[in-house]
Parts: sequence; structure tokens; C-alpha cells
Amino acid sequence: MAQRYHRDHHHESVDKRCGDSSADYQTNKRHRSSDEGQHRAAETLSAHRQLYERHFPLYKQPVEVGCFSLDSRRSFSNDQRQLRFIECVCSALGVDFVTWRGHLTKVLTTPYETQEGWMLAASKFRGSIYISEVETEAARVNRETRSQRQEEMMYWGYKFEQYICADDVDGTPNPGGVVNTNEAFCTVVQTRLADHKLLFSGEVDCRVKDPDAPPAPGCYVELKTSAEICTPKQRSNFHRYKLLKWWAQSFLPGVPQIVAGFRDHDGIVVTVETFPTSKISQLIKNEFNCWKPTVCMNFCNDFLSFVKSVVKEDDPRLVYLFTWDPHRDVTYAVHRDSQYTFLPEWYIKDMSSPHSSHH
Repeated sequence: MAQRYHRDHHHESVDKRCGDSSADYQTNKRHRSSDEGQHRAAETLSAHRQLYERHFPLYKQPVEVGCFSLDSRRSFSNDQRQLRFIECVCSALGVDFVTWRGHLTKVLTTPYETQEGWMLAASKFRGSIYISEVETEAARVNRETRSQRQEEMMYWGYKFEQYICADDVDGTPNPGGVVNTNEAFCTVVQTRLADHKLLFSGEVDCRVKDPDAPPAPGCYVELKTSAEICTPKQRSNFHRYKLLKWWAQSFLPGVPQIVAGFRDHDGIVVTVETFPTSKISQLIKNEFNCWKPTVCMNFCNDFLSFVKSVVKEDDPRLVYLFTWDPHRDVTYAVHRDSQYTFLPEWYIKDMSSPHSSHH
């Protein structure tokens, strides 16, 4: 099924086992239906994919409401310097959720993930629920034990970007520079999934040079690299696993196309292919028992409803830690004044100031 963004609508629709403490509690009730949560919050959420094979939920066309840049030291700049050319705008909140695109991508792909779990911390502050990722123990081990080959393959992806991107609209790529993985340009988009108003940011690789291109995010391009596809089995695996994450990552912020460089064993790009985000679901439709965009979006919608039903107290020191492991339900535990607190004091102070414009 091809995905469409709906411009407006009114449609209703983690358990890394935490240590015991007086401030923590954990529950084990299965989330059965949205009606159940109207009177009492469900205490777990199933990720079983068959539960989410419903109609595709309404998803409003993402609108860019701001942008920012991160320099070589990951220092924040409220401007466009890392994209090379684009305008920055600030926005008032007035949303249900504030998070990163990558966190939502993990939620979308959950029904089909069989290897990696996740932990997402949520705090409610001034009416909005903020969601931040917590590194799992398995992810920490993987990060600390990455082989030199794995590090090299990650570097290839950044180098591919350098080979095909220019610093300005009239420039040409300069592949000779040193890759600095800290630098980034980030878009901030606002959208709605069913009844959930979302504000999230995500890194942008580049934009098309065409001056007549649609406004952001419609002019943005996601860049990827992947191993060269030589056999039908490799093509099938690419459709079933790689394209799932590529689609979720680009569909969420409304990035319309993905340019992929397919590399050989030595990291040399041998072919370049463009994937329109809206056409990816057509590429996978003939794969047996493949992933479905509908399932991804319905699970995300239900997860956000689950979070809303649980995260009630407006207190940035209170963290609800949602945890999921493959083949398990989503569970949560509650922590106050713990190591999971993630909203910075300067932000809380600024937003709580009587002179704050909530920007």
C-alpha cells in the first residue's frame, strides 16, 4: 500500500529489569484495547504484529518549523551552517510529544525487530511528554566491542556523503576533507499521528540543488550505503530488513527520497540508486510475509496512546522508563530523581520563567 500524508483530520482512534527501590514500581497487565485505557492505564503493550493490521492511521504532512546545527564538538547553533543553505525558524510547543526522529523510528520498526530491544525514558513537563533514549546493556556492549571492520564500514557511510555533497548550492563535492561525524544539520518538524501532536528533530544529510524544489522537508534527501546486491536472496533480505528502517526514518519527517550507494567488499561504491520514500512499500509487496507500513504506524500510534495513559504527572524529575525486548511486551517502571532524569536544569528553568515565551 502506498503511503499518503493526510493534511488535516480529526480521527479517534521497557523492561531492562530495574532494581527495586521505594521510588520504583512495575506492573504486568497486558494492554488489550484502547477502551480499557479510558478508565485505567494498561500496564503493558503487546508488540505482536497481527494486532496492528488495521487501516493505516492518519498522518499529517510533516511541516518544518525550525532547524539547528551541531559543529565538530557537537555544540548547538540555532542556524543552518551545517546544511550549507536553509533558513531557521523557532516554534512554540503546544504539542503532545517532543522527541528525536530516531526514537520514533525504533518504535515504528518494533513489531518486526527480532534482535535489538530498546529503553525510552519519558517525562511530562508543561503539558508535553518528552521522550529520550536510554542505552540498553546489550547496546553498550555492542558499542564497546565493535571490531575495526565495523568501525570502518560506519566510516564508509560518512565518506559517501562527502563524495556527493557540496557545501553550497553553487559548489562541488570535496571528497578530500576529513570526516567529522559530530557535525550535523537537524530539521525540526511538526506533525500529527491520529490524535497525537508530535514535534521532533532529526539529522538531514543534504537537500537538492534545484531552486524550484518544494520547501523543506520536501527538498531533503537521505543518503545511505549498503552492501552490493548480487543474488535474489540478498535482494530479499535488503527489502525485508534494510528498507524497513530506511522507510521509517524518511517517512516520519517527510523526506521524499533516499539515495543509496551500493558498495563492494572493499567499500567502493559500484552503483547508486534512488528510492522514492512513497514507493518503497511497492518494492516489498511481493516479498512473502514482509513488513507492512500499516503495522508500523498503528503500533506507533498505540504506543504513544499507551505512553499518554501512563505518563500523567507533570514533573520533569519523574521518569517513566518504557522497555521492550524482542518477543516481549512493552513494560514500564517509574523513577524519581534518578540517573534516568534527562531534561536539563537550564531548560526547565528557562521554560518555567514567567518571562518565557515557550519557544
